Amino acid sequence: MASTSGAGKTDAERPVGCVHGSRCRGAVATPIDLRSLLVLPLAVALALLPSACKAPQSEASANGSQPATAPSLQVGRSAASEAATPLVLTTFTVLADMAREVAGPHLRVASITRLGAEIHGYQVTPGDIERGQGASLILDNGLGLERWARRFNANLPGVPRVTLSAGIEPLPITADSGRGKPNPHAWMSPANALIYVENIRAAMTALMPQRAPQFAANARNYSNRIRALDLELRQAISAIPPERRLLVSCEGAFSYLASDYWPVNAERQVTPQRMARLIRTVKDRAVPAIFCESTVSSEAQKQVAAESGSRFGGVFYVDSLSGPRGPAASYLDLLRHNVDTLVRGLEGQPR
Repeated sequence: MASTSGAGKTDAERPVGCVHGSRCRGAVATPIDLRSLLVLPLAVALALLPSACKAPQSEASANGSQPATAPSLQVGRSAASEAATPLVLTTFTVLADMAREVAGPHLRVASITRLGAEIHGYQVTPGDIERGQGASLILDNGLGLERWARRFNANLPGVPRVTLSAGIEPLPITADSGRGKPNPHAWMSPANALIYVENIRAAMTALMPQRAPQFAANARNYSNRIRALDLELRQAISAIPPERRLLVSCEGAFSYLASDYWPVNAERQVTPQRMARLIRTVKDRAVPAIFCESTVSSEAQKQVAAESGSRFGGVFYVDSLSGPRGPAASYLDLLRHNVDTLVRGLEGQPR
């Protein structure tokens, strides 16, 4: 598996709008037709501290209870076991969730970036580097997504790194300053997610060969769940009337979803100078709803919606999961939430 370091983005690649995966702060109009997450473990010494309230052995035996030190010893053993388990770090929360599904209980998995973080321009901290130095494996996305990865990896010369997008055929950015560069949001395609899962399985097997059968079984089961969700999403999207299939969002990651389910006829970058043009397009096409992504400000999208007579249809999750009680607590939840939000918005009654 090939490994790549995240590349930087120019200011020109972070406009008000976006195109085929370029980071953005505005909106993308995509006409489409339907055809297709380190807490240090508790010190073992804590478990060995004497207890002033410890009951005599005979009393403990008489009332059927365990000695007072037993729970503390159990905590100590658990902490020691956790500390002995290899740590796998991922660059963001979506990859961490996928990695946990394959690792099961045999590896610890944690994300470098936190929930809700803007992962393209993340600022590495000394604490991140310290955690990285204690890791046995680092998993990144590649395709230029993590522009901070080069600095981070330079501090970890002895830690293996695997790029999970290896083997993906990336969609290109097709317009303006990003033309020809790869769209890095390949995990948004369920078909590509199967490649990510296989790369995770292979990386973990190389790290811990004795657990190869378990990693293989976990990967197989997870892949089957992704395939089942893929069929579910295709069916849901088929309900969107053809005349309403125009996606306007602040996140170009949906090029992959559109490629899986709809052929993309055109997609263009929307800068502040082109805002008026986008508003006209939304008006002319009577677009029912406009969307944004959870780690990006939605103010520009709401402005377009207000000035065009459309409405703000909701927030997609792309670069980060939600919290555990949110709508995108896992990668599969993320995909399902995004498609549900899209369908509800574009099935709205025409204006």
